[in-house]
Amino acid sequence: MRKLTYFVAVSIDGFIGDRGGDAETFMRFVDEEFLEFLKTEYPETISVEGRRVLGLEALENKRFDTVIQGRGSYRLALDLDITSPYGHMREYVASSTIEKSPDPNVEIISGDVVGKVRELKQEDSEFDIWLCGGAKLAWALRDEVDELVLKTYPVLLGAGMPMFDGGAEGQSVVGDFALDSSRVFGNGVVVRTYRRQR
Repeated sequence: MRKLTYFVAVSIDGFIGDRGGDAETFMRFVDEEFLEFLKTEYPETISVEGRRVLGLEALENKRFDTVIQGRGSYRLALDLDITSPYGHMREYVASSTIEKSPDPNVEIISGDVVGKVRELKQEDSEFDIWLCGGAKLAWALRDEVDELVLKTYPVLLGAGMPMFDGGAEGQSVVGDFALDSSRVFGNGVVVRTYRRQR
């Protein structure tokens, strides 16, 4: 069965962006060493626009062939007039407010997102599924996340969007994960991979 991997950038204090979801402050840490890591280990997480700017259009997918994100994360691309930010994969956007997809490569999930992810996990594929964000979608899929890959940046935000946002109704959830690997970069970024303990 395919895994759902929440591969996400996060501050030391656990925020994936400011209150509006903007994670631009993390971009200053994408130096040559870290970019090489992304290119060789997680090439599909580099957006179409990033690939174009960096001349990396020929990169092949290594881990994921499907990406799912929430409306807020997708909105960041739409605000730049990019309708398919990860066109080198199948793209799903969970949203109850976007009625029609603006791109043929992007499928809108307006109903049961958990059911859709369970269906995607059953597909016969050598690749896994990337949960790109955001916080509310991650909360909705918290029991489906099989792996966490946390790119922890050496900054404190103090407030902002948490990794999992259950809103006012959000209850405490216990999910046990085991640390599989950890890598420290010269710029202070630490990438940790955790596997869910079932």
